[in-house]
Amino acid sequence: MFNDLSTPLSLLATRRSGKPRDLVAPGPDLPELRQMLAIAARTPDHGKIAPWRFIIVRDDQRDAFAALLAQAYRAERPDAPAADLAGVEQFAHQAPALVVVMSSPRHDHKVPVWEQELSAGAAAMNLLHAAHAMGYAGGWLTGWAAFSPQVRDAFGTAAERIAGFLFIGTPARALDERPRPDLDRVISEWQG
Repeated sequence: MFNDLSTPLSLLATRRSGKPRDLVAPGPDLPELRQMLAIAARTPDHGKIAPWRFIIVRDDQRDAFAALLAQAYRAERPDAPAADLAGVEQFAHQAPALVVVMSSPRHDHKVPVWEQELSAGAAAMNLLHAAHAMGYAGGWLTGWAAFSPQVRDAFGTAAERIAGFLFIGTPARALDERPRPDLDRVISEWQG
């Protein structure tokens, strides 16, 4: 139906998430990543306050990121088995590119925080669409690290939240098409 990636509908209809552990080089270089982020920033934003931030974790910072995650994980789980710590290490080093998307709501603004948080989610989704449009795949992960105050503090403030870790690269294998919801179950018409 939509297999020509040169049309906007085809891009939207064919975007799939890639498992970050299956995303390999080549990944976007810094100019491509900045272009993706410029597209991501073109998100609905009631009040024009940009209640989100993007933090690029460069390749040369992945070891430091892994050390941060390991320290935070051990602080929360002092008896963590070695296999868990190996998983933390693997998380930090997957995919060629990593962007941490922060939800940075302005609590003093008239726009409700909920709307600002939705805008952060839309910015993350726009980043995934931009990656796909540029020939890459992306995976959006959260997990315990997104909710760890220690990890959050390494990227932002107590007023912010990690919306997600977005990993971008080239799929090492064909992306799976996941089951989609039955549209009759999720779409209805209001009857008044």
